[in-house]
Amino acid sequence: MQAKVSWHNDNTFIGTSGSGHSVVFDGNKENSTAPSPMEMVLMAAGACSSVDVVSILKKARQQVLDCEVQLSAERADTVPKVFTSLHLHFVVSGINLSEKQVERAVQLSADKYCSVSIMLSGSVKVSHSFSVKAAQLNTTA
Repeated sequence: MQAKVSWHNDNTFIGTSGSGHSVVFDGNKENSTAPSPMEMVLMAAGACSSVDVVSILKKARQQVLDCEVQLSAERADTVPKVFTSLHLHFVVSGINLSEKQVERAVQLSADKYCSVSIMLSGSVKVSHSFSVKAAQLNTTA
């Protein structure tokens, strides 16, 4: 896997993945125009784990309609201001979802599949939780 990051201006950089996709990073404390590198790490953990959870639930033939992960992290007070803890809370909605299947999907992601959160767990206290919401079907035409 390869990527490059190029300085754009001020503290703004453009990252380009080996697959050709680009994202903007902004290291400015004030008036930033894009996520900071640490925000990107936080969101990457959520995205990686969400891919796992949705995929596992679909393979289990669960009727998933939405999956959101709410992320919260604490950082060290001193430089380097690394994450000291990270919590991922999944809110999964669908039709007749099995709470047991959602719990299993979140646990499998946490323990086996999510490369990002598992990598971070070597130095960060990573925790997971979930809630299941019944889908609100629109019955009006």
